[in-house]
Parts: sequence; C-alpha cells; structure tokens
Amino acid sequence: MSTDAAPGPRHDLPEADDFTRPYWDAAARGSLLLRRCADCGRAHHYPREFCPSCWAGEDRVSWEAASGRATLYTWSVIQRNDLPPFGGRVPYAAAVVDLAEGPRMMTEVVDCPYADLRIGMDLDVTFREAAEGVHVPVFRKAGPRP
Repeated sequence: MSTDAAPGPRHDLPEADDFTRPYWDAAARGSLLLRRCADCGRAHHYPREFCPSCWAGEDRVSWEAASGRATLYTWSVIQRNDLPPFGGRVPYAAAVVDLAEGPRMMTEVVDCPYADLRIGMDLDVTFREAAEGVHVPVFRKAGPRP
C-alpha cells in the first residue's frame, strides 16, 4: 500500500480555453496581452470577448500587446494560505497594479523586499512558470525609466 497522497487541486492555474489561448500562449513567450475596443478605445484586463465599458461585441474587440509597465495600486503580504500550492510560497505580496494602458490587474509582486513596496512605484511584468508550459504574469520593481 502506497503512502503517497495524490496531489490536491491547484488553485493557481488558469483554465485556458479557445478564447483565452492567445493570452496564455503569449504569456509563455513572455508577452502580456490586453483586449482593446475599437468603438470606445478602452483596453481591459482580464480578457473578455466583449467590451466591459461600452458593451461592444467580440467583432469590435481585439488582442494587443501591453507595454508590460505598471504602477502599484495596493498590496497585501500574505502570511498564510491553505490552498495548494500557495501554502508553500508564503509569505508573498498579492497586489493590484495599474497597467500603463489603463486597466487594473490582480497579480503578485516578486523579487522586491516587502518593506520597499510603495503605492505608485513603477513595476515591470515578468512571468512565473506555474506548471510545465503555463506562465502567469507577475510584476517586479522596475529599473530606471527613461
């Protein structure tokens, strides 16, 4: 009889489908995609088939590459999380960032001491491989801006 427990469900992995596949494929290549509406001109994130601002249909909304630049809107250092695999990663900085293109995005700030986090600080996107071939966008403190 084996004592190895079956791995539990992963609560950090996306459920990619035909619509979101371009987003996750781009992330695997190190590129962050947004959706932009041709009618109102607004970008949005998380990816939706319609525009959440003006309700334009999927024929009026398209993918575009984001700059990868953001500013920190807010964050919380998570000390405890019982959902797999987060418990093995605590502490971590869960964050909301304002992307340069306008939308807000929930994410994580990495490679930065928590004491250095400041509202409005410049961030750049990077990607963490959450599972084999699955990359998720996270952000780190930006280098000097021109």
